[in-house]
Formats: sequence, C-alpha cells, structure tokens
Amino acid sequence: MQKYWGLILMLFLSLSCKDGKTVNQELSKKKIASIVPIKKPIVKQFGFNLDEFTVKQDTVKRGDSFGELMLQHKVEYPKIAKITEEFRDTFDVRRIRVGKPYLILKSKDTTETAQVFIYENDPINYTVVDLRDSVVAYKEKKEVKYKEREASGVIETSLSEAILDQGIDYNVTNNLSEIYAWTIDFFRLQKGDKFKVIYKEKYINDSIYAGAGPIEAAYFEHEGRPIYAFAYENDSLKSIVDYFDEEANNLRRTFLRAPVQFSRISSRYNLKRRIRYYGNKVRPHKGTDYAAPLGTPIMATADGTVTESTRRGGNGKYVKIRHNGTYSTQYLHMKKQNVKRGDYVRQGDIIGWIGMTGNTSGPHVCYRFWKNGRQVDPLREELPKAEPLAESLQPAYFEYITPKKDQLDCILYPEMPVEEDFPSEDMVSLNK
Repeated sequence: MQKYWGLILMLFLSLSCKDGKTVNQELSKKKIASIVPIKKPIVKQFGFNLDEFTVKQDTVKRGDSFGELMLQHKVEYPKIAKITEEFRDTFDVRRIRVGKPYLILKSKDTTETAQVFIYENDPINYTVVDLRDSVVAYKEKKEVKYKEREASGVIETSLSEAILDQGIDYNVTNNLSEIYAWTIDFFRLQKGDKFKVIYKEKYINDSIYAGAGPIEAAYFEHEGRPIYAFAYENDSLKSIVDYFDEEANNLRRTFLRAPVQFSRISSRYNLKRRIRYYGNKVRPHKGTDYAAPLGTPIMATADGTVTESTRRGGNGKYVKIRHNGTYSTQYLHMKKQNVKRGDYVRQGDIIGWIGMTGNTSGPHVCYRFWKNGRQVDPLREELPKAEPLAESLQPAYFEYITPKKDQLDCILYPEMPVEEDFPSEDMVSLNK
C-alpha cells in the first residue's frame, strides 16, 4: 500500500514540475518579448531621414541672408561662395523672401554643422542645397494629390463675393475672369448672373490644402445668356491649352477687355467731355480710366512689341505697345514700368503697376487704344476673335466635352435666403 502511494506521489510531483516548467517558459518568453525594442517609423521629409540630423525649422526674418544663415551654422565660406556663384539658376540666394519657411539639417555631433539647407519656395515646390561633400543644389516638388470639386454661385453683389461665400479658393475668381475676359464685361455683371465650375483642389499628405488647379469646365450665365467653357489642348506640341465653347469656338480674343483685373472705370472715352477745372470747356478724353489701388499690376492686353517705355509730361510714366499693323495700345500714369523699349510681351504679361505720375487726381491707369493710327474707344470696338479649334481636332473635342457638359448641367445652385414678409403695423393692430 505504501508502495502504491509512493508511485502516486512521484507521478504528481513529476506533473507539477512539468507544468511549472511550462508556465515558467511561457513567462520567460513574454519577458523576452517585452524587452525587444519596437522599431520607430522612419520620419522622411523632403527626401531625407530626419532622425539622422538635428533639425532647425524656421522662417526667413527681415535682415536674414543665405550667407549669414550658413555662417551661423558653421558652413565654410568657399561652400557658400560656390552655391552663390555656380547655382544661381537653381537657387538665387538674393531672392530668398521674408516669411518663407526653411529647414537646416545639422550633423548629430558636437559641431552641429549644417549639412543640408531646404528652402520652401511655395507649399509645393522647394529647393535643396546639399552641403555634404561636393556642394549641389536642386529643385523638387512635394507629392500632390488632386481632388475634383464642383462649385456654383449666384451673384448678388460681385463675382468675388459670390465665390468666397461658397468657400471657394479666391484663385478661382481670377481663373473665371481670365476665361471669360473676352466675352463678359466684368464691370457690368448683373444681380442674378450665375456660374458653375469644375476644377481640382491640390492637397499635400492628403490633408494640407495647396491651392486650386486650373478650371476644367465652366458655365456662366450673364444677362440670361449662357456661355460654356471647356479647357482643351489645341496644340500638343506646344502644350497650349485654350477654352472653347460647346461649338468649339475659341473664347479668347486677340485683346483683353481691360488692362487691370477687378478695378472700376472711373472715366470713359468721351470726345465731348467738359471739365469744370478748365472753365467747363470741352477737353476730349481719348482714353478709358481704370481706377485701382496703388501698385495693382497692369497687363498687356495683347501680344506685341514695346515701342515706348518712358516718362513724359502729363502722361507720367507710361508704356506703349504696337500689336500689329492695325492696333497699338498705351498705358499711362504708372508707378513703375516693368518692360523696356524693344521687349516683346505676351497677352496678360505684367508691364507695370498702377500709380499717380503725371496729371492725375487719383491712382488709375489711362488705357488708350489706336486702330489704323486713330484713337478709338476699345469698349465699342468689335475685337477680333482667335481661331476656332481645328476641324481635325473637333470630333475628339466633342467626345471629351459631352460628359463634362452633362456634369455642369447637373450642378445645383446654392439656395438663396428667402426674405421674410413681415406684417405691416396696420395688420399687427388688426390682429390684436
């Protein structure tokens, strides 16, 4: 009997030791697993592993220069000179702007010498100056994702207000005004005019908004007249994109209607104008005055060659452009010119800025327009149209715009607030 109980005791002890060993092994495994370090994700930005550097992030302050920033971070002068002299086309150190962000990636040793300088030109484009080994500079872009957006509006006061009311990027206002600059007089928009647009918004890292892309399709109803616009590449070799209507007519004209965006006409072309200052005598005004704040950009209204860029008498600082054998234009009272005689300019190029030079009582540009050597009113001229889309491209164009047009037609306008019809005092008294 004792032998029997002894065998049972030995078996129990054996099982207990086995179970205990198993439990201890499992605990040991858990302890080992718990002390294995978790790998940190590699933080990459601008193509660099930031964990390999000491990072200084800042913005350009007034008085900062590239040379001073580099000297402060122990970069040798010969390297600074090399960047300044040999990489001017890639990174012009004279053009760094106050408020622009930059990163300096420094070595992780006691010297903390700058290894890389990264300058953010805008939210998407940046320039890298690699100071390690042989110095090099190059430009890069952040990865951008595009999200299509539809928008619409009804004009109550102005186009810009109608667009901002919908939470749309202000650049869409400029894009719309450029597309319809030749077909709609934006100085005479009517209450109730409507628009619809399809465009893409740009995002960095899926969440950081980086601006609006070009408008792909648009619809504008002005004084009851509907005008469609579709972006289409009419010259694949030169990558030229124009806007055409639903019949493949080019919306562009050879001349812009006005040399300034979103200004107001303060004085029109008038050959019988009387001026009180001169005893109410007739003093013909052979230009159209566009009032705008000082420094507002002035655009060339068509392609052409600058024949004059000077200052003279009551004209103040001005520019004159010959567009062809028929047309010339002149822009007076500039604060400063941006072109010189002999320059060839394209339509929309900035040729100067609004000023008050010469005989003027306020900031504006006096826009003068010649046809066959005679000054005429540009607002009354039937400006020549650009060529329509080539017939060979039209079948593909019509196939392309069909779904875009359907998409525009399906966009709804925002609901306008309904004004409540409050009862009159007489009705209130009757209800008492």
